[in-house]
Amino acid sequence: MKSLIVILTLLYACVVKAQEYEFPEDFQFGVATASYQIEGAWDHGGKGENIWDRMTHERSYLIEDGSNGDHACLSYYKTEEDVQLLKDLGVHFYRFSISWSRILPTGHANKINQEGIDYYNDLIDRLIAAEITPFITMFHWDLPQPLQEIGGWPNALLADIFVDYADVLYKVFGDRVKDWITFNEPAQICEQGYATADKAPAYTQEGIGGYLCAHTLLIAHGKAYRLYYQDYHEEQQGRVGITIDTGMYMPADEESPDDEEAAERTIQMYYGWHAHPIFSADGDYPQIMKDRVLAKSLEEGFPKSRLPSFTDAEIAMIRGSSDFLGLNHYTSSYCTTIPDEWVLQRPSNYADIEAWCYASPDWETSGSSWLTVYPEGLRKLLIWIKERYNNPEIIITENGFSDKDGSLNDCRRVNYFNSYLEQVLLAIHVDKVNVTRYTAWSLMDNFEWRRGYTERFGIHHVDFDDDERPRTAKMSAYVLKNIILTKKINWDYTPGGFSECDWDNWGTEEPEEEINEV
Repeated sequence: MKSLIVILTLLYACVVKAQEYEFPEDFQFGVATASYQIEGAWDHGGKGENIWDRMTHERSYLIEDGSNGDHACLSYYKTEEDVQLLKDLGVHFYRFSISWSRILPTGHANKINQEGIDYYNDLIDRLIAAEITPFITMFHWDLPQPLQEIGGWPNALLADIFVDYADVLYKVFGDRVKDWITFNEPAQICEQGYATADKAPAYTQEGIGGYLCAHTLLIAHGKAYRLYYQDYHEEQQGRVGITIDTGMYMPADEESPDDEEAAERTIQMYYGWHAHPIFSADGDYPQIMKDRVLAKSLEEGFPKSRLPSFTDAEIAMIRGSSDFLGLNHYTSSYCTTIPDEWVLQRPSNYADIEAWCYASPDWETSGSSWLTVYPEGLRKLLIWIKERYNNPEIIITENGFSDKDGSLNDCRRVNYFNSYLEQVLLAIHVDKVNVTRYTAWSLMDNFEWRRGYTERFGIHHVDFDDDERPRTAKMSAYVLKNIILTKKINWDYTPGGFSECDWDNWGTEEPEEEINEV
């Protein structure tokens, strides 16, 4: 009982301190989008076909509502309007992605589409004129279809083809763009794209395809980084990083060594899989991952590990190849060792890890089955990264909350941003974690991949029933604007025109439905 009182006292002290803390003067806030999710104009302006175009057109049954991104938010035609939304928010930067197929319609650098370059030049120039920093992601899941025809990311040749693409971007945009991300979420690209089929191109080569894909991506990232410092950095003075997603994985029973090992094993073999080769002192994949995949592979009758090996030169080239660590975080999980009867009798990353991870039934749910609300997990994760990777600069490149009703009075999203940002404040001031930027996902409701338009993450509502796709600011947009302006979190702030949130009965109210559902 005494220990419980001590813990509750400390938690109360942290909450009070979080309300007193401010974000550092040089801390920056932004919002993010991705090209396929918002641009539309899928076959206009000289753009080539990508893997999401192909999958949504030929296998629409894979999308929950049978929809696609052909029109999405029509951002290709609404640059001026979208930049005005950003300016109204007061953000310091805008993280958006380039459509590879819009720049190089065949995926290769032998054919450059000037219309695509003009589109992004206009966006970049308007952002700079509005005093908003352009923050570009080179690849956010929309691989040109011709490159998938030669095997996609599991084909090692794509590393050099990607570097050719990066070279074009540095050359045409690097005079104004100083912040680059090579890849967004390698695990989603690889494990879900080439193993579990939850993302395009929706292949199911479990235990092999994901590992081959990630190996190519890491080499491509390292080469693109080295190219920038070899040919462009001296003149352009920009920075290049990567964004890696993860939840925080915690032991289901803190007193159980097995659960502690299961949680650590999971984060090492999910997040460390991509982060360790770049940010650790030694480079290469985590040792526990190499050991486990090798042992499992031999048990399964393979003559060698299903996990590819880097050469010494590749390890050296990839290690340290990032000027910051981009972190996408939404939710957390408890982990325990998977029961023997649940182990898959086929090769897979899941079977290699041998852990069962799940959300607490006490956590608030969202519009996405995978996203539950546990703000403390973000602080724990930031501390974990600080301790494992020598406190690198961390840019939170995505963090956000989904619903299904699209309500303008989005109290649940407001609660999410306030509570997660409180944990960022504690990590900065109490734990001395080097977090320098925060990016809310997303600027507007958009095409949510295989969930189509059934889930909404936007701080601006988009009416997909209207051919003009009008945008309307939600309460969360005004709350974020206030945080950016004041550098503080104010739980009592309710923008004019919105009803107050009932914080005392949080999580018990029914979702509002005054906005049309898709």
